[in-house]
Amino acid sequence: MTGRTPPLGDTDGLWQAVLAAAAGRCQCRGTCGTSHEKDGGRCRTAHGGHSRHGPVRLTAAPADPADLLLPAHRAAALPKAELAAWCPACLDATTRAVRKTQLAAHPPTAPEALF
Repeated sequence: MTGRTPPLGDTDGLWQAVLAAAAGRCQCRGTCGTSHEKDGGRCRTAHGGHSRHGPVRLTAAPADPADLLLPAHRAAALPKAELAAWCPACLDATTRAVRKTQLAAHPPTAPEALF
């Protein structure tokens, strides 16, 4: 997947539409925990660029961080307007932050004794 070659599952062009709307750049505005202030408040990572881990491939995922925890089948059904382009670093950090917030709001209960 070099340049703007879509992933194999992008049969309807949704990934390409999300990437085009994002101008090929990660749309994170700090939900990952980084201010991105050097780059005008938006992540500077571009699709096809390079990071210390190799080439960067942006992902189309829910724009609302709370929706990042949706089951895959529900996230895949979101319309284009509710998706954003995410670089792997911002997507992972934002998902971790949302999980941490959700866990703090709803701590797991102790299981009842089995015996």
